[in-house]
Amino acid sequence: MRLDAHIASVYPDHSRSTWKKIIEAGQVKVNGVVEVSPKYDVKESDKLDVEIPETPDHSSSSLPVIYEDENVIVIDKPLGVLTHSKGALNDEFTVAEFVRSKTSYKQDTNRPGIIHRLDRATSGVIICVKNDETARSLSKQFTDRTVKKQYVAVTSAIPKESEAIIDLPIARNPSAPSTFRIDPKGKQAETYYKITDYSDSHALVTLNPKTGRTHQLRVHLAYVHAPIVGDTIYGSETADRMYLHANTIELTLSGGKRMTFESRVPSEFKRMVSQ
Repeated sequence: MRLDAHIASVYPDHSRSTWKKIIEAGQVKVNGVVEVSPKYDVKESDKLDVEIPETPDHSSSSLPVIYEDENVIVIDKPLGVLTHSKGALNDEFTVAEFVRSKTSYKQDTNRPGIIHRLDRATSGVIICVKNDETARSLSKQFTDRTVKKQYVAVTSAIPKESEAIIDLPIARNPSAPSTFRIDPKGKQAETYYKITDYSDSHALVTLNPKTGRTHQLRVHLAYVHAPIVGDTIYGSETADRMYLHANTIELTLSGGKRMTFESRVPSEFKRMVSQ
């Protein structure tokens, strides 16, 4: 049996993928020698020395719940909270950690129940699942683009058109791999936006992405010379936060019931445009 699979069977509190990273970090010894290959074939005579990572106590940590049933939990994600851990050894409280505490749903992953994500700097509504059947159903809806999402943003300039569809492909930026850019060879990305209010220098816009590419809204708005306030990667105007909020999500739950969940837009968005 592989080393990571063997340890995961002995210590099931951590997933196999977590143990894989722990092994690669040099925290497991086989017969007194550090073994960094998760594929190592464990023999019956092998003596394993495992440094068990301390599980952080997040029992007192909580997140606002918009809706919950036996299949899903809809969360109002605060600004600054990660959707899932940045790594197996990261003990930061995340949406995934909260979902793990609310359900017995187990996946071989560090992100149980997560089927879509919001950036740390984006607040708002996010839906998570509690079982495989619901995960398959909702994941298919995201793939088929039948999930309707609406975001609200404040831009640091006023878009030329009051409403428009931005249909421009996006790809990872090879010179800065953690960022993205418009690229004819990239993946198709489509965003509808509409200005709902504006001042001399800022605009309040609603955004309806048809696709769900990483950083899509941020890249598209920057391309039309109206980057999001506080987006220091694709814009230049600093602020107390990035002014992007996941406002609503509409999708079909079990039994075929179409439902919409909403997270109220923070009051500072309107104030920013009123200044």
